[in-house]
Amino acid sequence: MNPKRIRAFKHGKPGDGPVVYWMSRDQRVKDNWALLFARAIAQEANVPVIVIFCLTEGFLGAGRRHYEFMLKGLQELEEALSREKIPFVFLRGNPEQKIPEFVTEYEVGALVTDFDPLRVKAEWVEKIIPEIEIPFFEVDAHNVVPCWEASPKQEYAAHTFRPKFYGHLSEFLEEFPELEPNFESIEIPSGYSIGDILSGTQETGIKSLLPEEISDKNKDPLFEPGHFKPGEKAARKVMESFLAERLDSYNTLRNDPTKNALSSLSPYLHFGQISAQRVVLEVEKAKSNPESKKAFLDEILVWKEIADNFCYYNPGYDSFESFPDWAKKSLNAHRDDRRTYIYTLEEFSAGKTHDPLWNASQMELLRTGKMHSYMRMYWAKKILEWSESPEKALEIAIFLNDRYELDGRDPNGYAGISWSIGGVHDRAWREREVIGKIRYMSYEGCKRKFDVDAYIARYPVERAPEKQLASFFRNSTF
Repeated sequence: MNPKRIRAFKHGKPGDGPVVYWMSRDQRVKDNWALLFARAIAQEANVPVIVIFCLTEGFLGAGRRHYEFMLKGLQELEEALSREKIPFVFLRGNPEQKIPEFVTEYEVGALVTDFDPLRVKAEWVEKIIPEIEIPFFEVDAHNVVPCWEASPKQEYAAHTFRPKFYGHLSEFLEEFPELEPNFESIEIPSGYSIGDILSGTQETGIKSLLPEEISDKNKDPLFEPGHFKPGEKAARKVMESFLAERLDSYNTLRNDPTKNALSSLSPYLHFGQISAQRVVLEVEKAKSNPESKKAFLDEILVWKEIADNFCYYNPGYDSFESFPDWAKKSLNAHRDDRRTYIYTLEEFSAGKTHDPLWNASQMELLRTGKMHSYMRMYWAKKILEWSESPEKALEIAIFLNDRYELDGRDPNGYAGISWSIGGVHDRAWREREVIGKIRYMSYEGCKRKFDVDAYIARYPVERAPEKQLASFFRNSTF
């Protein structure tokens, strides 16, 4: 493993106790640089490695669909780790408290965690550092090129980031070694196993782990969970299906939401149930249309990793202040422009706007947990047009994205919304009312690109659950 992928929060010689990998962003066994590094330290010290996960409640607006997807994936992960004789410890509570307590109680010799550019993980790490006296390492297991190596600063746009990124790619794009199992099985105390917690009927067990605000009294309206099966095995099957059936036409069909052309990997990439590096390695080996391969690799490499760059170097990534100066100036100049339509959060959520295309995109999101990537741009830009201010538009778009998208609460989401609403990683365009110089998208423009009527017919607005939606928002934080 390239040592530049690793950073030390606390230096020192590992103690005699087990090495612990605090798994957070990268929830998988295979192709996981953080787990491989933790196992390498453990082998050198002749001690076992333990994986721990700490479940927090109310995580950045996550809803029932996210917790269920994640918990079912973690249940599969625990089974996979057990085959490697690696125990999986499931904790509940604030990581800043639970991680130091576990380190002390089990006399841990070294601590490893995976990299996440979002503020919440950085705040946890900052509070944990002074509470422990052992070596503490961070490994970027999510990006192909470690975020801090790809660029030392926030990049203005993809065209400034791309040459720096590709200058490092060959150094880090390597095949993963096999994970060595622990030399013997280790028992963990009762109550720490997610399998024990979920014993009996799985659904009953899952419900017992849901935060109170998303329990039975507040069900997720309209969601059809069958669109995405969670876990590493499912992620691998989705990747293989994309490579065999859709990659060849990706370049020509990816912007048509009536076609099944996308990879559908974003929920799995978000939860770390598959490695982006594994996907890149397999795409490069595929015998497919070179232009499609190039287009997809640019998405999963440059655009995905510049999103981490944006959030890492700009801690205000979810605020108006994160927008480039030209965009802030332009939006400020149009604050008092007359809005033809202004909708509330509840109206946006229920798909109750005047625009049937926008409403259909919201229905796709409510039902499947994932909106087509082309429609996500249109969706966010119209929220800007139909909100009282750019700040309100940003707030609404982030809330809906993080509440409903299975891949929400992610750098890609924050960067994508900021691109759509605030010109991040974009340039100034022709000036218009309300949106200023932000890139414009229209219903008529969409009609020229794809069969709008077919898309609208696929995701009709369902009025029946309005009472459920109202209850859902009364129990939501906004």
